[in-house]
Amino acid sequence: MKYKMLVLDLDDTLLRDDYSISETNKSKLLEAQAKGVYVVLASGRPTGAMLKYAEELNLAHYNSYIISYNGAIITDIKNNKSIFEQSLSKEEIHDLHDYSVENNLHIITYKNNEIVSETESEYINIEKDLTGMPIHKVPCFKTEIASSAVKCILLDDPIRLKSFEPHLKKAKTNLSVAISKPFFLEVMPKGIDKAASIQRLAEKLNIKQEEIIAVGNAGNDLTMVEYAGLGIWVDNVTPELRDRADAIVASNNDDGVAEVVDRYILNN
Repeated sequence: MKYKMLVLDLDDTLLRDDYSISETNKSKLLEAQAKGVYVVLASGRPTGAMLKYAEELNLAHYNSYIISYNGAIITDIKNNKSIFEQSLSKEEIHDLHDYSVENNLHIITYKNNEIVSETESEYINIEKDLTGMPIHKVPCFKTEIASSAVKCILLDDPIRLKSFEPHLKKAKTNLSVAISKPFFLEVMPKGIDKAASIQRLAEKLNIKQEEIIAVGNAGNDLTMVEYAGLGIWVDNVTPELRDRADAIVASNNDDGVAEVVDRYILNN
C-alpha cells in the first residue's frame, strides 16, 4: 500500500517527554513529505500551541494541515486559515461547569488565548506548561464564559478522573468525551474527534481511508487509530488500549515515529 497521509498525535507520541521533536523524527518526516506524503499533526492542544511544531516540520511548504482541540478545528497551515471549526455552546459549557462543581472536579476552557479557570490545580499548571498559555483565574467561570468555546477539560487525580469518563459519556450523550493525558478528560461537541476531522480532511484532499496512517498513544487517539488504514501505537500507549491497533512501534522517547516512516513509507 502506498500511504498518502501520516497523522501524528503530539504529546507522548511525536514529542519526547521534554516536548521536543528528536532530530531523527524530524529528518524522517521531512523525507516523507519530500516523497509527497502529507504529514498532519492532530492534537488536543489549542491551535497556537501546535504552530511551532508545524513550523519546525516545514508543514506550510508542503501545503499541509493541523487538527487541534481534538478535532474541533482544522487549519490550513500555508494560508493560516481555519477550514473547519465547531464549538461547544455557552449552555453546554455552563452545564459542564455545573457537573464539575457537583463532582468536585476542576474545569478549564480557553478564551483570548488564555486558559480560563476559577480553581487552582497542579493539573491546570501542566496544561499551562504544555500550551504556553497563561492561566486567567476568574471569580466566576460561568460569568466569564458568556459565549461558545472550542472545548473544555475536566481535571483531577488520574485514578479518580478515570471513573468519570464512562459516567460523563452516559450522562452527556450530546457531547464527545475522551481522556488524553490521565489527568485530562476532554470534552468537545458531539461528533467531534480526531477521526471525524481526519475524514473531513482526507475527503478534501481526495485521499482514501486505506491510504492513511495514524499514530497515537492515548484514549483521545483511539478513534483515529481505528479509523486509519494503518493504526499504530507508540510503545508507551495507555496499557488497556495496547491491543486496539494494527502495530506497535518504539516509544515516544525512542523515535517510534521515525520507525513508522522507515517501515511503512520510505521502504514501502
